[in-house]
Amino acid sequence: MPKGKSNLSGKVQTVLGPMDPGQLGITLTHEHLLIDLSCYFQMPEEASRRADIHAPLTIDMIGRMEQAWYYNLDNNYLFDVDHAIKEVMEFKLNGGGSLVDTTNPDLARDPLALTRISRATGLNIIMGAGHYVPVAHPNDMDDRSEGQIAERLIREITVGVGDTGVKAGLIGELGNVWPLTPNQKKVLRAAAKAQMETGAPISIHPGQHDDGPMEILDVLTESGVNPKNVIMGHLDFAIEDRKALKRLAESGCFLEYDIFGIEATGVEYMGDELRLMNDVQRMQTIEFLIEGGHIDQVVVAQDVCQKRQLSAYAGKGYGHILGNIVPRMKKRGVTQEQVDKILVHNPARALAFK
Repeated sequence: MPKGKSNLSGKVQTVLGPMDPGQLGITLTHEHLLIDLSCYFQMPEEASRRADIHAPLTIDMIGRMEQAWYYNLDNNYLFDVDHAIKEVMEFKLNGGGSLVDTTNPDLARDPLALTRISRATGLNIIMGAGHYVPVAHPNDMDDRSEGQIAERLIREITVGVGDTGVKAGLIGELGNVWPLTPNQKKVLRAAAKAQMETGAPISIHPGQHDDGPMEILDVLTESGVNPKNVIMGHLDFAIEDRKALKRLAESGCFLEYDIFGIEATGVEYMGDELRLMNDVQRMQTIEFLIEGGHIDQVVVAQDVCQKRQLSAYAGKGYGHILGNIVPRMKKRGVTQEQVDKILVHNPARALAFK
């Protein structure tokens, strides 16, 4: 297997090459610029709803998106490079410097397109690698060995994706549901091997259960991964119990609240109602972590992955945290120094190869 740890230690690897973490600036640690989320497609039973399957997403459809996001394909396609550039410039113009595109191969990752977006916007983009939730796994996932998965991860980090020469800078997002299946554990152990070999950080999409994040972290740590090299994402819905959150925080992993801007209720996810926080609850939970001494572990994002989240479709867009949330956090008493830790210093440490 190619070795890359000695060359990348202390660096962040973007789609345009390695760079010093101190140059990242304000960073969102979990976004998607281009993605295909049709893995979640479910055929509606009713004939009238089937009219929406191939219909273009319109503003009047957004109000019923809490159910329709499963079957309106256009909502789950972010394919337009020019539109992605226009949308993400809102983040750039608000002072943003970098973002992680956690789209992996199961979600139609597009390395060369990410390089074009990076050059056009001046944003530093860190690209992901790995596998998403089981419903998105390739058909031959049962036959893929832990070693084969690890070898591909290592190659994509040290050599590049296919023949593009574009290198991943993050292992993830690694998609999980509760409880872990054998294939999910296999992917996690493979990711651990790749992390130990390359030093790349790991980004996790956990299942919706208070014990889910720790179960995942246990698999990784038992395989030799330091929790400080793990970004535990989607804590907006993964954990409700603050005692469970405190246990996770005490592990030392990074704590990611990454669905800012989505406050829908009654949404189903993987067959269960999504227990999703609203933005006030996200801020309250971050304040709880600050009070508990865990400010150095908190990172944030918006997980833009559907058209309904884009500004052009009446969503909050990529600029929501900088334009709306940061001013509200300051009004609530969060200091500029604490904001800088969450948006600048913590992501720099989380994304640096160890």
